[in-house]
Amino acid sequence: MTFPDQSRRAVVAGLAGACLLPVPALARGGDRRLFTDDFRHGLRQWRVEAEAPAQVSVAEGVLDIEAPAGLTLWFLPRLEGRIAIDYEAQAVSAGGAFDRVSDLNCFWMAQDPAAPAGDALALPRSGKFEDYDDLETYYVGLGGNGNSTTRFRRYVGKPGVRPLLPENDRRGAADMLTANRWQRIRLTADGPHIGFFHDGEPLFAFEDPRPLTSGHFALRTTASHLRLRNFTVSRLV
Repeated sequence: MTFPDQSRRAVVAGLAGACLLPVPALARGGDRRLFTDDFRHGLRQWRVEAEAPAQVSVAEGVLDIEAPAGLTLWFLPRLEGRIAIDYEAQAVSAGGAFDRVSDLNCFWMAQDPAAPAGDALALPRSGKFEDYDDLETYYVGLGGNGNSTTRFRRYVGKPGVRPLLPENDRRGAADMLTANRWQRIRLTADGPHIGFFHDGEPLFAFEDPRPLTSGHFALRTTASHLRLRNFTVSRLV
């Protein structure tokens, strides 16, 4: 399957992949930019795994996802070292078929212990949430379960096991999604110090005695309509 250009929509059922677009290192707030996507050049840096036919498109600098069921959108470059991942995201509520404000989720530093070199992308998956249980990864479900929970988990690579510490299970209204508003997300992996920031505020801080120092990022959702823009990966310095 070929991906569309920036002005056309794609119907994605299952798996698609393509080439990478590395960018020069650029200074940004003391960090060094490694990768970026302005969503004006198609989906060449991404791979879609969709549980049911979904619409994924880019237009005018915005990635648009309409997913009737589980969907994982992998960023193809493998990330290593002390990194930060930044993007702006929006949960759309405008009367569309999948405009359910829920599940602005993500994996980062994802590894597959059973794959060669731990490559999380070596084995294609269906998009069904349970298919990712065998990863080692950091995960945040922002506004999950119909925008009623926000949770951080450190996956341990065992099917059916998703450890959840009580302090990483948020239920307050301030920790949920706001419909139709661009929200700034930052994920960090700084050695043992793992962070998740929402609109500039630290939401989760996790100390990992066995940190994941390389792996892949993915956007994750289910039964929702999301938009993404201004995606960057930077080296923390």
